[in-house]
Amino acid sequence: MLNFLSPAFRQAFTPKTITVWREGKLKTLWRQDALAGLTVAIVALPLAMALGIASGATPYQGLITAVIGGFLISLLGGSRVQIGGPTGAFVVIVAGVIATHGYSGLVLATLLAGLLLIIAGYCGIGRLIRFIPISVVTGFTAGIALIIASSQVGDFFGLSAGKLPADFIAKWQAYANAFGTVSMPTLAVGAGTLGLILLLKRFAPQLPGFLIALLLATLAVMFLHLPVATVGDRFPAMPTGFPAPHLPTFSFALVRQVLPSAFTIALLGGIEALLSAVVADGMSGYSHRSGQELVGQGVANIASALFGGLPATGAIARTATNVRAGGRSPLAGMLHAVFLLIFMLLAARLIAHVPMAALAAILLVVAWGMSEVERFRSLLRMEAGERALVDLTVAIGVGVTLASLLFMARMSESSKLLPDEQSVDDPAQRAALPKGVEVFRFAGPMFFGAANEMLDALKRTGRKSRAIILRMELVPYMDATGVTALQGFIRSAQRDGTLVILSGLCEQPRALLDRQGGSFGSAPRALTLAAALLLLAQRA
Repeated sequence: MLNFLSPAFRQAFTPKTITVWREGKLKTLWRQDALAGLTVAIVALPLAMALGIASGATPYQGLITAVIGGFLISLLGGSRVQIGGPTGAFVVIVAGVIATHGYSGLVLATLLAGLLLIIAGYCGIGRLIRFIPISVVTGFTAGIALIIASSQVGDFFGLSAGKLPADFIAKWQAYANAFGTVSMPTLAVGAGTLGLILLLKRFAPQLPGFLIALLLATLAVMFLHLPVATVGDRFPAMPTGFPAPHLPTFSFALVRQVLPSAFTIALLGGIEALLSAVVADGMSGYSHRSGQELVGQGVANIASALFGGLPATGAIARTATNVRAGGRSPLAGMLHAVFLLIFMLLAARLIAHVPMAALAAILLVVAWGMSEVERFRSLLRMEAGERALVDLTVAIGVGVTLASLLFMARMSESSKLLPDEQSVDDPAQRAALPKGVEVFRFAGPMFFGAANEMLDALKRTGRKSRAIILRMELVPYMDATGVTALQGFIRSAQRDGTLVILSGLCEQPRALLDRQGGSFGSAPRALTLAAALLLLAQRA
């Protein structure tokens, strides 16, 4: 039973905005957070419009989602630097709900999903999401990327294919039948936008490539009077102001019909939000509160639905942009939403002239970014069982998935970081450790259910060492997530000037890490190496 009055509960469910305010940092961080918020808003503007259209809604609804959802996710969430809004993960689900139940059905599903996320946050379900293996997430995001890309072919080429079927194969058959109707001006705008985005990402990554390409494509269509479909052609009655909140009308029959979709939205939103928070932690050095992050996501989705928006969650690419731009507090995400609102109100009439082909080009780049090509290549170097998960994700039923998550949670309890006195077997050898060298020993499999817990325990020791030796004799197995977590810890330690040496690797972890690149030895040899390196550093 939850103890709402306990200090631990209050700590776990305090929004990071309040934490930063109590630390007195908002006054000192607001300038750099304002600049970061402006940078993210420039990136988010075209993305929100494009994702709104891809979801079967309108660019206006995509922008409303970014403003309302983005503001509340930063204000109430458990991460200091998370940026929220519409994301590609929701595109297929949202489009399916709108096609089946209309927009009112989507509003109800989003409301229910928000309630589910709040319940999940307070019940501690956020901790279970870390037990989802990377290979499953990779397969999921790659599948979504393929569907998003295929949905943009018609707008990119200007095909006259009529109303496209929802089925993937049938959609491509319709494209093939309409291939003779390709519009060369539309293709030129789409290809030009795509090429400019790629060039800017390659040679000027610090510039907002999406926005620059979108503006140039819009100006070209306006001043050259090109016969290209625009947002105004597709959505002639799009509002130009800011909506007032309103409760949707619904029936209990509709609640039953959309409840499965609400569960799906809540699950996908929770997974992506917490994955994004983990990425942000690695980039910023902070740590998020998973329970409060889900609660903040839930409130944001309820508000987004009331204002006529779409489902919202943490956006990994925009969050990374925020950190790289200098965002260090939730104020950056809140200001990003304020800047988006200003852009939306001032440039409402210009939005109608945006060519659909340019938005299609942006979504193609988004889809490529979601495709996880590099991670697929990494997974192909893993064992057959890890690769199989990429293909089996669609076939895994909800019951089997939940049972697997619970089983892995129990398994992870057997994996741990042994205390100091058990790290070095020989007392004399322990006493002779060179100054600045720490030795730790892992015990148990370092798999996707335990890797982060084991390394988190190591980080919690709070010691600043010149060299750390990780003894791995008692780690019989390591999977893709274990490798990723270990590599992340090593990179973090190197940034702090700490040398990390692995010793005593068993056959399977050694073979896996050898394929990733690395060299390892025994514990005595590691001690000798650490001492020699420290001596060289002192002489230098």
